[in-house]
Amino acid sequence: MIQQSAPAAPASSAATGDVPATLPRIALVGVHGFGESHLANLARLEKAGALHLVAVADPNPPETGALGGSVAVFNTLDQLLAAGPVPDVVILATPIQTHASLALAALAAGADVYTEKPPVASMAQFQDVLAAAESAGRLVQVGFQSLGSLALPEIRNTIATGGIGEVLGLSATGMWLRTRGYFKRSRWAGKRSLDGIDVVDGVATNALAHAVATALNMAGAHTVADVASVETDLYRAHDTQSDDTSVIRVRTAAGATLLCALTLCAPEQQRPSVTVHGTRGEMTFFYTEDELVTTTADGERRETFGRTDLLENLLAARAAGAPLHGTPLGTPLLSALPDAGAFMCVLEAIRTAPAPLEIDAGHVSWEGDGDDAHPVVHGIAALIERATKAQATFAELGVPWARSLPPVRTFDLAGHPVADYQDGSRIRAVSSPRPYLHPVRTLAGTVVTDHQPLDHVWHLGVGAALQDVDGVNFWGGRTYTRAAGEYVWRPDHGSIVRAVEPSPGEPSAAEGELTENLAWNGPDGAPVLTEQRTWTWAAVGPSAWRLTLDFALSPAGNQPVSLGSPGSNGRVGGGYGGFFWRLPECSGARVWTPSGAGESAAHGSVAPWLAWSGAFTGTFDGGTHQSGDATLVFVASADSTDPWFVRVDGYPGVGQSLAWDAPVIAEPGSTVRRSVTVFIADGILGTEDIETLINTQGDNS
Repeated sequence: MIQQSAPAAPASSAATGDVPATLPRIALVGVHGFGESHLANLARLEKAGALHLVAVADPNPPETGALGGSVAVFNTLDQLLAAGPVPDVVILATPIQTHASLALAALAAGADVYTEKPPVASMAQFQDVLAAAESAGRLVQVGFQSLGSLALPEIRNTIATGGIGEVLGLSATGMWLRTRGYFKRSRWAGKRSLDGIDVVDGVATNALAHAVATALNMAGAHTVADVASVETDLYRAHDTQSDDTSVIRVRTAAGATLLCALTLCAPEQQRPSVTVHGTRGEMTFFYTEDELVTTTADGERRETFGRTDLLENLLAARAAGAPLHGTPLGTPLLSALPDAGAFMCVLEAIRTAPAPLEIDAGHVSWEGDGDDAHPVVHGIAALIERATKAQATFAELGVPWARSLPPVRTFDLAGHPVADYQDGSRIRAVSSPRPYLHPVRTLAGTVVTDHQPLDHVWHLGVGAALQDVDGVNFWGGRTYTRAAGEYVWRPDHGSIVRAVEPSPGEPSAAEGELTENLAWNGPDGAPVLTEQRTWTWAAVGPSAWRLTLDFALSPAGNQPVSLGSPGSNGRVGGGYGGFFWRLPECSGARVWTPSGAGESAAHGSVAPWLAWSGAFTGTFDGGTHQSGDATLVFVASADSTDPWFVRVDGYPGVGQSLAWDAPVIAEPGSTVRRSVTVFIADGILGTEDIETLINTQGDNS
């Protein structure tokens, strides 16, 4: 361990000149907080004969006995540099807002720099320090220690060789807890800015910054040019300026999507991780322990890797004469400043985003007392899992405490909003983006739809979709193929988009009606089908209303198009596709048709109507929507022979199968038409009530 000298006045050049010139001379700025970890590492390396710690700088000097007698102590870096000679490497373990100015001073003096994360507090500062390092020909290492893990080359190799198939996306999760006292440790903690100076503290930029940086590295995003876009969804439960519960979505220039879901408001501390999701398996990297878990059809493999110390890496790069970017001629820096550009894109997006939204107190519980108290966001673990699986923000999932995203249109009945129309543009590509309705409500406000649920994140409220349209998946998720005899991931996902006729971006609409033209586009963007879709809605009494979906499908070209399903591809009973309604959690669910009750009786039956009743509890992964009893009555068109598709036990859903066990062929010049009407009623209806409702509406239509 390094021995301490008495606190010293600014040292003379003679004081620091006793160090042999053959060893790198190191100065540490900031000896408290994480600076203590640097002191321990420096002691280890000095004992091994790798370096000499010659000076430290901190306005709060280290305690007596903490440093060796040859270590000079200064109040500031300016004093340290003025005393000379200039150290070979300056380590910065100081508050975020000081990194840029200190790095610029060290570089100007001719030193290489090791700076703690985040490297600086804005993109402008990043560009300034980067330019200064390049001009001076000096090295800057950023303290993302996880980037020294030997697991990362293994991950890159597994991806490159197709070990987990094609990459579907990446996700980073972090669930930590922080107390009130944590944010009292310094003036800058929990601040977005301090005295008009950027700080940009927060869950993604500081506390769990390694999760973001490691995920970007695994996604192949290093420099600013590697990032196409960054979206932020920022919240806080603590009484701070900065975010403590957030989703960050990054799309890389190479086309990868990275979803980071992070919180400091978990019930207990858990290991953070980054997962690469592939078509044949996935790799989860627990970066704090350098543990890699690879899961494929062959089973699970767990490996623990070593790690290269970033200061040792910097010293090796100096010895090899590596330039700033670390060419193959030298020893490359594992966390070079230019390669922090992708992370800085994330920090800049957070810095310039609106202030984090406070999470409503009704969705937060506080555990502990005084400065040891910490907030727990209700259901946060399930929400983070759902967000990463769907590659969606909290707002997009409709979390009750999240920001409200305006729908394209709201269906309204006498002042009651009964359904929101979503265009699907925020849905991930492998969920087959498409228009849908959600939430759909009873007249009393009970929500009777779900979207992007954890069990099937590609289930989207109410709409129309098919899993096999001439080999294109417009349903989302895995595709069932006859050749495989099972569901497999394939790059076959299409999207259904609104046409821009007659006025761009706006569907034609009348009171109680919405009609639009849609294009069913394949993975290459080429249209496969065209659709005309009409929604109509009307009240049918004080406690019920009616929703009708009519859609007509036609080939986009001059060749027939096959409309199929898992059932038409050999999965017995799996003939879903066409109209589909995903319901939310429902207790006491009862399903029946005129001829039988229960899932087994209703599933696959051809009946004039199918009813679903129960108590819609309104729970939503830690939040609530309005709950209540409701009955939905699905009514087939008079000439329909399409079987009902019903799920109760596995998940709650009802559909009408367009291609139950054989494909339907859409011929050029003609259309495949379908229509279904749904009555949405408050309360529990019986069969007689349903028959009366249907017959009365039939007489009035």
